[in-house]
Amino acid sequence: MNDRERFVACVLGEPVDRPPYWLFWGPWDNAWRRWQNEGMPASFESFQDVREHFGGESSPAVVPVNYGPCPRRERKTLEETDEFYVWTDGWGIKRRNPKDHESMSEFIEFPVKDRRDWQEYRDRWLDPDHPQRLAGNWRESCAEWTARSVPIQIGHYPDVGIFGSVRWLLGDEECLLAFYTMPDLVHEIMDHVTSLYLSVFEKVASEVRVDVIHIWEDMCGRQGPLISPKHWEEFMGPCYRRIKQFADARGIPIISVDTDGQPERIIPVMTAAGVNYLWPMEVAAGCDVNVMRKKFPSLALMGGIDKRALALGPEAIDRELERVRPAVESGRYVPELDHAVPPDVSWENYCHYVGKLRELVDKS
Repeated sequence: MNDRERFVACVLGEPVDRPPYWLFWGPWDNAWRRWQNEGMPASFESFQDVREHFGGESSPAVVPVNYGPCPRRERKTLEETDEFYVWTDGWGIKRRNPKDHESMSEFIEFPVKDRRDWQEYRDRWLDPDHPQRLAGNWRESCAEWTARSVPIQIGHYPDVGIFGSVRWLLGDEECLLAFYTMPDLVHEIMDHVTSLYLSVFEKVASEVRVDVIHIWEDMCGRQGPLISPKHWEEFMGPCYRRIKQFADARGIPIISVDTDGQPERIIPVMTAAGVNYLWPMEVAAGCDVNVMRKKFPSLALMGGIDKRALALGPEAIDRELERVRPAVESGRYVPELDHAVPPDVSWENYCHYVGKLRELVDKS
């Protein structure tokens, strides 16, 4: 089987020769710098070189059109000291980051505070028909991927999300309060961004064979989802069903969602609305891919291998890979780490992991 056939069949629960072997998650920047001092070949310029070195296959390639604020907003530094820098990102969010280590941003200010802000932002940045949305050489890239049997994906982080977009516009806490204080505005934002995505999706899918629609949400924490299943169904369900209807009409077999944390409570409403592929299944948040595969047999998973085990050495890595073997053997599972490789993972341990992962995949 080629890379596309193997991935699609795996997600749909159809017969496969073996699971995909992607090496999807790359290292943090400071992990990469560590590897450079620990024997990683000096010729490696990016993680793609690592993937190729270890025989990593093609995960879905994202069609590089503009799904978010358009025209594109460049990152802009507003303030800089010896300790930190303040900047605005592509959504117009004001952030602060430390200089001496990697971490999540401290979010200082979000672009939408009320309906008037939303209307101005929508009209300026979220026009579905803006001519720059389809700029660039994406058609040539898609032709190359199709020729090489690479799976093709529309939608990606950080620009395609239903909850995700409300969060980017209003803020983490503010958006959760808005479900109660401004529900009409939440509905309006979700409905508009869904229309925007479908407009762009339609233009791409009319020219390209698409395998995956991907939606980034990051709407769960260690304790579970940030909104209830009832709220998911009320606010997000109609949007997902519109996407599912489009996918069915265009013959797109996979609707993928990326959310960190523990999503179990909202999986039933998600799958009922058309989601059939979920990741990254963070072990630290209590996700167990063996349990999830049994509880939700129609849902394909990716991730679920505890990245923390890679720092502990070969024996811990071997135990962790043996732990997920039942999920690998059950099908509808792409064995991968549950997020990017942290800086406490040595190059030697990473090499051991990828070799043992290959053995697991080949023997399944």
